[in-house]
Amino acid sequence: MSTQAHPQTRGVARAPPRPVGSAGEGPGSGGRAGGAPGRPCKSAWPRPARRGSGSGHPRAWLRALPGPVPRFARVPCLAALAMRTPAGRARPVRVLVDMDGVLADFEAGLLRGFLQRFPGELHVPLEERRGFFANEQYRALRPDLADKVASVYEAPGFFLDLEPIPGALEAMREMNDMQDTQVFICTSPLMKYDHCVQEKVLLPQRSTGILSFLNYDFFKKKPSGDFPGSPEYHWVEKHLGPQFVERIILTSDKTVISGDLLIDDKEVIQGHEETPSWEHILFTCCHNQHLALPPPRRRLRSWSDNWREIIDSKRRALPPDPDGLGLPQQ
Repeated sequence: MSTQAHPQTRGVARAPPRPVGSAGEGPGSGGRAGGAPGRPCKSAWPRPARRGSGSGHPRAWLRALPGPVPRFARVPCLAALAMRTPAGRARPVRVLVDMDGVLADFEAGLLRGFLQRFPGELHVPLEERRGFFANEQYRALRPDLADKVASVYEAPGFFLDLEPIPGALEAMREMNDMQDTQVFICTSPLMKYDHCVQEKVLLPQRSTGILSFLNYDFFKKKPSGDFPGSPEYHWVEKHLGPQFVERIILTSDKTVISGDLLIDDKEVIQGHEETPSWEHILFTCCHNQHLALPPPRRRLRSWSDNWREIIDSKRRALPPDPDGLGLPQQ
């Protein structure tokens, strides 16, 4: 991911004490006045170099530490473990896949729910959908329709009942099994919808994988620890299994997520990073099929399209990973 993870210290055992006189002993490492064995004080470890100080390696300050590197600095987070690769070989292609409109058929589910809740009301057929936000097109049709269509996707159970996009599940499983390929589901929750995240993912009782940029206000726990209104089977676990639950990235800003490819149906993705590390592959959906993409932008028309060639072409363009960190280069 493009954001740097701070070393995790909670629950990690401290490094064993070093005897006095061991290699790399720094000032003050002898303990209080008696010279008893102990780990060196913080003053013995150089501080991380500031940006622009001359060292371009992201972990140069670790290499400068005297003696063994302290364990708190050596233990990577689960996300880093999933993304590392042996130094010197080509790193894996990191593919980020959106959920709504790419894996789950949001548009068909929205229209179906709208017609069931408001039969006989004005509506927008799928072939006439334009623009990413459905409520804006419905508002242009008639102002009060915006709230009506929003009430459909804000209803409990909406996301859980979405049908998979044809071929999406098979493509994700094959992609996950491809050599030198990392696949993550990168999705944005609806900020005003309490059921969205709970139905998109099965939230584990313990942290078992990658769940990033979570806003835990979504998950107001009951005293029992259960999540209110959570269905027994949630969309990702139901359709893709627990191994993909551990590969979910929830974020309101996809530009800060580090990857090589982002397969997404939103035509323009903006955020804090003006030049994200990934190439945006526009997944064809009813609301964007009329758009003409300027070169060199690419489109994936469906999961029966040649998505493998898109990944392979990106893999051929990747440089070797000298550090084994698996980090896409900006």
